[in-house]
Amino acid sequence: MSVNSDSSSAKSVVVLISGSGSNLQAIIDYFAQGNDAGKVTAVISNRPDAYGLERATNAGIEAICLDHKSFASRQEYDAALQLEIDKFDADLVVLAGFMRILTADFVSHFAGRMVNIHPSLLPKYQGLNTHQRALDAGDEEHGVSVHFVTEELDGGPVILQAKVPVFAGDVADDLADRVHEQEHRIYPMVVDWFCQNRLAMSDGKAVLDGNVLPQGGYAND
Repeated sequence: MSVNSDSSSAKSVVVLISGSGSNLQAIIDYFAQGNDAGKVTAVISNRPDAYGLERATNAGIEAICLDHKSFASRQEYDAALQLEIDKFDADLVVLAGFMRILTADFVSHFAGRMVNIHPSLLPKYQGLNTHQRALDAGDEEHGVSVHFVTEELDGGPVILQAKVPVFAGDVADDLADRVHEQEHRIYPMVVDWFCQNRLAMSDGKAVLDGNVLPQGGYAND
């Protein structure tokens, strides 16, 4: 598959956030290091106090707040959000701590070009409180998954996972710190794969370099 080498042909990446934007920063830093297959063209938050908006401004990226509290329904919000994203001709939509459940119409519109990062080794622990749930289950390993977004919450095909150990005496914050470190390594990599035309979703499967990935994604062992 082709690889973009001309910055003028860089894929447009729009990142959606709700909070501090540490994964956003990792992606910004990655593409600032001469990786020119993609470019973050806009950052959109549903919360006006999200620090990630400041990160975007500091990087010279358009920062937009579309406050969900200003809309009467989830459907109205997602319709407005879709219009905002489409203004940037987004090739890829990256959910980076975007704490919203998305409507089916929105997910369908961006099918195959929207990814999310989730702090567990999917399909384990969909939803919230993943670190504590891993501890409560007595797991010896935990981790993070990057996946394509489908209508099933945290249920789209996994692209890449990173595992971390669980040590005796760990609390949820310990696991969170360990997982965040891996998030910042693997999320920019997946975004770059997509921007290089190496990654796609086909027939409900993640496909990398023409190969269908297994349930646990590329890092599955």
